[in-house]
Amino acid sequence: MHSDWRCDNCGDVPPFHVAEHISTDIVDSMLSRQAATAERTPFWCPWPLPAGWMVTGAGWAGDDRTGVRATALACSGPDPLGGGPADVVLIAEQPGVGLGTRFAGIPGLDPGHLVADALADGHGHPGPHAKIRAGGHPTPLWCVKSPEDRSAYVSEAKGMWLYAIAWPASAGYFLAEHVELHDLSEGVPPELVYGAPSPYLQGKA
Repeated sequence: MHSDWRCDNCGDVPPFHVAEHISTDIVDSMLSRQAATAERTPFWCPWPLPAGWMVTGAGWAGDDRTGVRATALACSGPDPLGGGPADVVLIAEQPGVGLGTRFAGIPGLDPGHLVADALADGHGHPGPHAKIRAGGHPTPLWCVKSPEDRSAYVSEAKGMWLYAIAWPASAGYFLAEHVELHDLSEGVPPELVYGAPSPYLQGKA
């Protein structure tokens, strides 16, 4: 007998916990749990939020034994191209967790091989597909192959994987709007705006 959760495709994985709603108290609670973890996992949030966008969900992967091994934060707002609703889930995770690949709809626990494929597709010009700032540092993002209903971008920040998954696929242009990612474990902006729970983070989409 063991306490690990098991995925039929990936084997043992840490359980994923999602808050039923989002508020400052929920974020503070998650950050308190994170503070007890030996290796801090960033809790990335766009800040300042682009016009019309709000935070719509938060979750974490891990248990009382392993601590927080991955974090997820959902944001919702207007699609930069289509004009309809759009959702973006930002994930930071330690290697071997597989939360980001699950949301991106891609196989495996880590995206290294997919980043390599994205670089190979550059035909000798392996420039990033998007550029943001994470924790004050320039951070390149590579678009990796994912299902047609979304776009998935991958990078590294603070020594961990960073994913940005957007629905619909055109919402990936959100990342072209000079996005700055702030680690909420370094302080939660009091002006942060919250909205109704994202169905993508809740697994109801």
